[in-house]
Amino acid sequence: MLTQISEFAVNHPYLVMAFAVLLALVFFNEMKIATQRFASLTPAAAVQLMNKEDVVVLDVREPSETVGGKIARAIQIPVGAVAKRVDELEKFKDKTLLVYCKSGARAGIACKELSKNGFDKVYSLNGGLLAWQDAHLPVSKK
Repeated sequence: MLTQISEFAVNHPYLVMAFAVLLALVFFNEMKIATQRFASLTPAAAVQLMNKEDVVVLDVREPSETVGGKIARAIQIPVGAVAKRVDELEKFKDKTLLVYCKSGARAGIACKELSKNGFDKVYSLNGGLLAWQDAHLPVSKK
């Protein structure tokens, strides 16, 4: 068996390298997820959390993106300004924060920044506002 594996590795070095790279990427991604200090919530789980706790909703999209609507009572701070404006959120440090963007990628960046600044109860909306709207949840135009 071992001789067959070594023979395969010698005959197919590119496949073995590709497998090693993919294995390393999967390991790196799993370690990143395991060490992050925030969780992702589906829209349904976010609604359940909002119904049982006092949740502060943070919209990290750009102002031009909020024209189409936002989650009701959301505070709007663009993701690029979160680090500079984290002092505005200090009063919510003991509350639960639900962070969202359009699709979820920028919310993760903002959650990392908030966690780094001592916010313990931080959640990212998985799929962002697109997933929220796909779940037919309300969006406020105010």
